[in-house]
Amino acid sequence: MNSDITHNLLEVIISQSDLAIHVVDRDGVTTIYNNAAEAMDGLSRQDVLHRHILQVFPSLNRDTSTLLRVLASGQPIYNQQQTYTNLHGKSIATVNTTLPITGQDGERVGAVEMARDVSTIKALSQQVINLSQRLQKHSSEANDPSFYSFDQIVGRDAQLLAVVDKARKAARTSSPVLISGETGTGKEMIAQSIHGFSPRASHPFVAQNCAALPESLLEGLLFGSVRGSFTGAMDRPGLLELAHQGTLLLDEIGSLPPALQAKLLRVLEHEEVRRLGDTRVRKISFRLVAATAAEPRECLRPDLYYRLNVVSLHMPPLRQRIRDIPMLCAHFLSRQNREMGNSITGISHGAMDILQSYHWPGNVRELANLLESIGNYRESGNIVATDLPEHLRAGREEFSLRNELQQLERKHILAAMEAAGNNISRAAQLLKLPRQTLQRKLKALGWHTNCTE
Repeated sequence: MNSDITHNLLEVIISQSDLAIHVVDRDGVTTIYNNAAEAMDGLSRQDVLHRHILQVFPSLNRDTSTLLRVLASGQPIYNQQQTYTNLHGKSIATVNTTLPITGQDGERVGAVEMARDVSTIKALSQQVINLSQRLQKHSSEANDPSFYSFDQIVGRDAQLLAVVDKARKAARTSSPVLISGETGTGKEMIAQSIHGFSPRASHPFVAQNCAALPESLLEGLLFGSVRGSFTGAMDRPGLLELAHQGTLLLDEIGSLPPALQAKLLRVLEHEEVRRLGDTRVRKISFRLVAATAAEPRECLRPDLYYRLNVVSLHMPPLRQRIRDIPMLCAHFLSRQNREMGNSITGISHGAMDILQSYHWPGNVRELANLLESIGNYRESGNIVATDLPEHLRAGREEFSLRNELQQLERKHILAAMEAAGNNISRAAQLLKLPRQTLQRKLKALGWHTNCTE
């Protein structure tokens, strides 16, 4: 294929691309500007071609223009958000990937930028911010009866009590708190309790689930905006500012993209925030409580993880605190009787055996919802086994069979170890198992007797 055909084909591909493509030479002068870029920026090629980028987009400078930054550094920029105005005063918000262009000798000869318009999403973000602020204001002004305190945490499990004791002590300080645990274990309950027991209790408690919104909405929601920073933007504080002097709970914090995690870390380090599109820096002070159902080390940037992991709390799953189930059931049924006008007196032994044998993937929340479901059709008396869902009753039978098999296996392993004089290799031969498998099973059984290999 000769060079003319290649050049013409390249021009067709660029012109028909859905991505806005903008190419500048080494001096920052535009050489390529496609149809999608025209539509996004509200400009024509005649406005842009053969002109320096700062002449066309006067709100940018050499520090804020991603094209000029890549020209200067030679380093690519991926998925960078940028807000700017064109020479006619139109505001545009984009997400850009910008790459350097080098010649055959390796010399930098220009830069190419591929961009997506997110102005519409930004406008939606503003609406979400406004709604969130109204809700937060209402929550702060109203004496919300659903707000939890340490006294409302139900359970006597040693793991849970240790978490509560650690949280009570930490509440007196302003250190960040990182709460981990499966969904439904009560992470927000602990976060609210910490706030209510802290010197910040008279100031706002602001909560946001980071998994509930896309990145483009989250940034505006967290950091706020100034009028003109993007289409429809108003002067609005973000949740970071709304939590000033109080507590900010970021649930599912691992859902924050790495770039936003880095911005959050900067806020924590410098105690200041800059709204989107603003040049002014505002000093803020708040306590951050972060929660995640995932492993924190795996979902957070290392630098943010170390900053947050000052006070670390892990909420135990319900299957590890089954002795608390009767107490939890009594608590939920008492509340439910008041709210639904029922008079359920308790739970039969058979039904309780099933509840305590179930593995509870949804934890305490699942238990509360289950009892509420039963309360919709049983108004009085005891909850019995037949009131429970089929999958719980089937799970009980499966659990019993599994437990019996485990006990039988344990019996055979211990007998083989005794016959082999606690020699693992000989016992493995008797059981017809690989030695490594027997070692693993002995460890699971908590075998402490001195063994030989």
